[in-house]
Amino acid sequence: MTDTALAPGTTGTAGEPEPFSVLMSVYGGDDAEQFRRAVRSATVEQTLRPDELVVVQDGPLPPALAVAVDELAFAGGYSPAGAVPTRVVRLPQNRGLARALQAGLAACSHDIVARADADDINLPERFEIQVPLVRDGLDLVGSAITEFEEEGAPLGMTRLLPTDPEEIAAVARFRDPFNHPSVVYRRSAVDRAGGYRHLDLMEDYWLFARMIRTGARVANVPHSLVLYRVGDGAYARRGGMRLLRSEWALQTCLYEEGFIQAKHLARNLAVRGVYRLVPESVRKPIYQSVISRRGRRSRTTGGQHQATAFHGATGAR
Repeated sequence: MTDTALAPGTTGTAGEPEPFSVLMSVYGGDDAEQFRRAVRSATVEQTLRPDELVVVQDGPLPPALAVAVDELAFAGGYSPAGAVPTRVVRLPQNRGLARALQAGLAACSHDIVARADADDINLPERFEIQVPLVRDGLDLVGSAITEFEEEGAPLGMTRLLPTDPEEIAAVARFRDPFNHPSVVYRRSAVDRAGGYRHLDLMEDYWLFARMIRTGARVANVPHSLVLYRVGDGAYARRGGMRLLRSEWALQTCLYEEGFIQAKHLARNLAVRGVYRLVPESVRKPIYQSVISRRGRRSRTTGGQHQATAFHGATGAR
């Protein structure tokens, strides 16, 4: 494609709305059919379809997944993205999510970029709700996400987040204020913050904190727009020594950047560090209790239209 990025608030050719790209990364651990489903949900099933899909192949893929990516790469045949123009960026070695997404951003034709994961399901109204908010002046817009295991099965917990910019900035001192698979942002705002930087398992939180610090205009919409796939081991992955080391590195970066103070550093290392080390049997009820409490608080402060409002449309596909 030959499109060039537009300045914030401008429109496309002949007064058309400002175009946007969808950015997705896929690696050897992903599932081919889940990837195809994710692509469809982010392209042909959207009520506001993207102008471009950019997929980063992060290293070698197993045969079935390689075929699924090739379906996008070669024009003229079947593609789960339908008529949405698609670019595939191939990295010969696995570089990790931050480096893969940074390479993908460089390949995006448009300044507005929507993130999507390779195994989630984006609800049909997602881009119709979020993209106009960025077109109208925001730099970073997220949403709640709802956990699920298999399509058509009962939905799980909904991860609600603060919607007010000041509350988002305050919460960011203690935890990630955005659900990464749900965000739409301006690439120019990401660039101002220094782009994605490799920080094992924490690259998104590190980026969002820097975006807030560099003046990005942020918000979350108060309802769920993404079904976030979880399965066996989901709670185990929230703990362990690897995640503890990443937590320590993140908090150190936030402190050295001046985003948090010494009191925040001590509190975060104590609370979040202990959470990473407790057994999975303890960690799971703690997580569910916290998510449930945030949901009740959001509903009492005006959050509406939870993911259940979209469940019928999602389960029917």
